[in-house]
Amino acid sequence: MLVKIILLVAFFGVMVAVGIACRKHAADVGGFVLGGRKVGPWLTAFAYGTSYFSAVIFVGYAGQFGWKFGVASTWIGLGNAMIGSLLAWVLLGRRTRVMTQQLKSATMPQFFGNRFGSRALKLISAAIVFIFLVPYTASLYNGLSRLFAMGFNVDYTVCIAVMAVLTAVYVIAGGYMATAINDFIQGIIMLFGIAAIVFSVLKINGGFTGSLEAIAKVTDESVSTVPGIFASFFGPDPAGLLGVVILTSLGTWGLPQMVQKFYAIKSEDDIKKGTVISTVFALIVAGGCYFLGGFGRLFNIDVAKDGYDAIIPEMLSKLSPAICAVALVLVLSASMSTLSSLVLTSGSTLTLDFIDPMIEKRRASKGVDAKTKDKKDLFIIRCFVAVFILISAVIAVIQYKVGVTFIAQLMGLSWGALAGAFLGPFIYSLYWKRTTKAACIAGFIWGPAVMIANMFFKGIFPAFLQSPINAGAFAMIGGMIIVPLVSLITPKPDREFVEGIFSCYTKKVTVTAKEALTDGEENV
Repeated sequence: MLVKIILLVAFFGVMVAVGIACRKHAADVGGFVLGGRKVGPWLTAFAYGTSYFSAVIFVGYAGQFGWKFGVASTWIGLGNAMIGSLLAWVLLGRRTRVMTQQLKSATMPQFFGNRFGSRALKLISAAIVFIFLVPYTASLYNGLSRLFAMGFNVDYTVCIAVMAVLTAVYVIAGGYMATAINDFIQGIIMLFGIAAIVFSVLKINGGFTGSLEAIAKVTDESVSTVPGIFASFFGPDPAGLLGVVILTSLGTWGLPQMVQKFYAIKSEDDIKKGTVISTVFALIVAGGCYFLGGFGRLFNIDVAKDGYDAIIPEMLSKLSPAICAVALVLVLSASMSTLSSLVLTSGSTLTLDFIDPMIEKRRASKGVDAKTKDKKDLFIIRCFVAVFILISAVIAVIQYKVGVTFIAQLMGLSWGALAGAFLGPFIYSLYWKRTTKAACIAGFIWGPAVMIANMFFKGIFPAFLQSPINAGAFAMIGGMIIVPLVSLITPKPDREFVEGIFSCYTKKVTVTAKEALTDGEENV
């Protein structure tokens, strides 16, 4: 117990200290929201990775999908690394950084509004972010309850309050830079923590080979009658596995809190380094989590009674107190890093995309200068960060105390609704000049509509799509098809306006010889 307390006190102390030390980087809106667009590759890559993988992944998804698919669930982690990290950085990193700077946008709704010269697009996208990020934020607390009950016998409400207050302190004080530095520290904890936990869990059943032999002997006729199915290459349900890979991997390309990490990249070289760092991080953390979950059936767990969230805590309960302490700090790191990213995105979106447009005329009539406006916006963003943390904590407590299943369902659907709404519009807006405002609106409607229908009218969907996971994957793929179709049948956007925006990709820049070869005219 003493080791656990010392680790937690040290962890919380460092988080708060970083927030206070980063106050100078959060003196204006640009610094608070984007770190002044001067964040290096290591911080950006770790911020991306830690925002990607929360306690929901470690405690919830790893246990649930490991139980359903066996060792084949490792493919989810590999998909997260290759599609959700590597391809996302390669295809979106540079273009997002260049175009968002050209459009002077600090949030995804600002990007859509400026990209198409449409206030309606900005308001609609901001509303989607607000509606679906709040329940998603609340879900981050779910992974803490069982682990802290196991490690400290502390009430879940106390865990939520401590986590919420400490996250609020360092985010409000230091903004994006504090979040990025703390994400880096938390990412290091996650890397070493997951490696230690996987090694320790496998050791219980005789190491990797012994554990693989043991899981191959497990049978469940309600799932499959094939011998050794839980140790097979694609598991008992390849189609279901593919749906999870698509949702959890491709979905990051359209999530505001993930895409916004690219806005803050400092240089071209940092994008290349960040791509490698982020991919390796995802391979270890996501690959390790889902691989660990694949051995859940080797432990005495009554899933029908206790649910999938009991799987990982039960596995950890068999480990030494020191490893359990590491697991507690790992889950805290995963939760707080994602929570800070979500509330920063929510607060900045609500302020810059909702509040600002409403009071713009009043400010102009009073002659408010740009510097004063920036200070007031910064104050409002900080207030909303606190409000979002409070709302998410209250929702989490209500769900825990009352057992409101509607809230739990809404949390599970948030990812699919956000990614289904933004994935298609965002990617086509970066790459295709023909993309229209009407197509973006169609995409915004499509994603949330599919997920809300899946919540309330499951019966209208084919059996395969009744799962929120598969429905989310369907919403994303559908958006990628709807946006170009609607663009082709609606009037073309103004050519001069679009060319002006895409000119950011063709601007001439001067680089050093180590970054680009000369034409060979000089003879030596």
